[in-house]
Amino acid sequence: MADRQQTPLAATLKAGLFSRCPRCGKGKLFSGYLRVAPRCEVCKLDFGFADSGDGPAVFIILIAGFIVVAAALIVEVMYQPPYWLHAALWLPLTALLCIGLLRPFKATLIALQYRHKAEEGRIAKR
Repeated sequence: MADRQQTPLAATLKAGLFSRCPRCGKGKLFSGYLRVAPRCEVCKLDFGFADSGDGPAVFIILIAGFIVVAAALIVEVMYQPPYWLHAALWLPLTALLCIGLLRPFKATLIALQYRHKAEEGRIAKR
């Protein structure tokens, strides 16, 4: 098992993309859809450090919003469909994009948190 900083960034991103343990890349990171497992079943890494907070949601809102708004504008300019058709097209696409991207983004942020030894901020005592 390699040290955190010696792990290549590509391996860290791959572990995140496939929701695998950030240390060994083999064990499952999640025990449910978004529930982080207590530890890796392969290398026994404790996932107690894993807290991605609101980071994945922020990235997904920006990415999904860009995709949906751009597509809606293109469709509006080219075809000018009625508003109900816009709602029928873009609401489900928005929901699917957000739900589909949430797990890999959360896993990737946890993997990057592990690689860079990120911890909760603390105020230094003087």
